[in-house]
Formats: sequence, C-alpha cells, structure tokens
Amino acid sequence: MMQLLSSKQVEVNHTKTSKSWLPKRIIITPDAYKESFGRQMLQRIESFNISIELLKNNRITGVKGETEKETYKLAKNTLAIVNAPPSAFNLRPIPPSANYQFHLAEGCPAHCQYCYLAGSLQGAPVVRVFANLPSILQNTTRYRNAGSITSFEASCYTDPLSIEHLTGSLEETIRFFGEQQNVHLRFVTKFDAVDKLLDIPHNGNTRWRISLNAAPVSARLEGGTASLTARMQALRKLALPKVKGGGAYPIGVVLAPIMAFEGWKESYAAMLVQLQQQLDFSTDLTFELITHRFTPGSKEVLLSWYPNTGLDMDESKRAAKHNKFGGRKFIYTPVVMNEMKQFFYKEINNRFPDAKILYWT
Repeated sequence: MMQLLSSKQVEVNHTKTSKSWLPKRIIITPDAYKESFGRQMLQRIESFNISIELLKNNRITGVKGETEKETYKLAKNTLAIVNAPPSAFNLRPIPPSANYQFHLAEGCPAHCQYCYLAGSLQGAPVVRVFANLPSILQNTTRYRNAGSITSFEASCYTDPLSIEHLTGSLEETIRFFGEQQNVHLRFVTKFDAVDKLLDIPHNGNTRWRISLNAAPVSARLEGGTASLTARMQALRKLALPKVKGGGAYPIGVVLAPIMAFEGWKESYAAMLVQLQQQLDFSTDLTFELITHRFTPGSKEVLLSWYPNTGLDMDESKRAAKHNKFGGRKFIYTPVVMNEMKQFFYKEINNRFPDAKILYWT
C-alpha cells in the first residue's frame, strides 16, 4: 500500500482554487492559419495578451530541452494550433466508453503523475489543438449506426475543458452534436470552468463527466487541476435544470484511477459522501470505475517527468496482463481487484440507487 498525504496536508490542497492555464508560448502552423476556426482561436487568445508565433512550416520546433525534465517543462508551457492529420479522420472504436473516439486536441496542461497519455502520445507533451475542427466534426456523421444511437468520446487524448478558454472547441462541439439526431457526445474533465457552457442548446445529446478521486490522490498526484470540491460544484451546476439550453445536462462521474493506498476505503467513502451532498436531487447520473494500471513504457516516461513521485508502480505487487500484440500492463491482483469492486458497487448503489454503473475495469 502506498503512502500519500496526511489529513492536514490533504485539507490544504483539497480547497485550492482553480486557475485557467495560460501557456508561455503559442504557435500556429501555416496550414492551421488557413482554417477559419484556427483564426477564430487566435482572436480568443489575443485577449490574454500572449504573443503568438506563426511558424514558417508545419513542423513544431523549440520544445526540446537538454534533459527530459527541461523538455517536459518547455512542452507543458506550449500551445500549438495545428491541423489534425488525415489519420485522425479514421475513427476507432473505444469500448467500453463509446462506439468511437475523435479528438479536439492532443495533450493536457495538467500535471497528473499517473497520466495515461504518457507513452500513448509520441514526442514532447505539447498541447496541440486542432484548427480543422469543423471538418473533424462533420466527419463523425460518416460513423453513425442506422437505427440506433452512436456514441462518441472526445477526451481520450486531452482534457477539453482545460483549454476551452483558449480554443472554444468544446462549445463548438456541443452545439454541433446538439443539432444532430441519434448521437451521443461524451467527454471527461478535471476542471470546473463550466459557467459559460451551461446554456448551450445541447438537446440532451451531451453527457458531461467529471473525473474524481479520493482526496489524498487528488491532492498529491493531480497537479494543476481544480479541487475535488470545485469539480463537484461544477457537476451540480451542469445537472441542475436550466431556463435555457434544453435543460440539465446528463452527467457522469469517472472514478479514476482507483488506487489501493493505505486507508483507501475511508478516503473513497468520504469522497462519495461529499458527492452525495452535492447531488441531492434527481439527475441522470452514470459511474465509470477505472483502477490504476501502467505499462513498462508509461512507467519509464512518468518517472522521467516526476522522479520524486509518490505513485506506487511496484511491479512485484501487481498482476501482469498481456494483450494479443505482446504488450504488458500491470494491474492490481485479483484479490485486491475483487475487494475494491465489491466496495465501490456497494457504496454507489447505496448512495446513488438511481445511477447506472457503466463498467468496472
């Protein structure tokens, strides 16, 4: 069992205020500048008084440091406005989350020490936002399943709310899906700046999901994000009935990554009690339960980014799971997994009897 923060330390971090991310460097490629939505992003960014560099070609440079730590710092302070490549238009299934995934951006400004993007995205962790968003959205219409609702996940490679103040991409996406038939948009965030998106005419086609964790995990391992309290308050705002915009959003909670640290039952129970207090009314609510896992590759990257992390990645305490391509990931042992699953299903069913648990993994 890993050691995290003391109760006193957790209380200090648990109430931290959320701040909008402002990169130190913003660059745009020539192809992205040709896109009307790319220029629209620039107009939003100009209000933040950050200098913008128009690159001479479509290759991102200037984010390579002398060390991995320096490269990480440079990249995490860079926003690149680019076009999504042609391969991004070949949508892939993403069970159990949704029928298909598509991307508004790649990369995230947060500093989560268990980051699932480590090892998934190539190169330095620059936040790349896509200027050809209208084409990306229109492309989703090719993937609808006739006669049934088709679901699309938009947050596999980014936290879309974390960059919304700079891009406007999330509002554009919610509006687009609100005008469609038999589609369902899904995304998840660790941020709380939802006020400007509450009255978008979504027509019930978008499910907002907030990522939550136990207070010790959030305080110690989720740098640069909104506090748990702020996230829960944002979820409450999204779920409350509205005067405009087609009513309340369907909402969801993604508990991830669930960790078996010392005192995990008490900490997760306390978090669920707080959530119950915020959602003290009838709402369309789902839960997704995802336990912590890592690969040898992601472990190597994470340790280069966070050499002093308190994250437990001791392979000797885990079970190895192999995929059909020969890759390995380390998950909790069957005994620990079973204990956690029983705990969460019981707690959630008791506290949120009308909610749906979509999956456990």
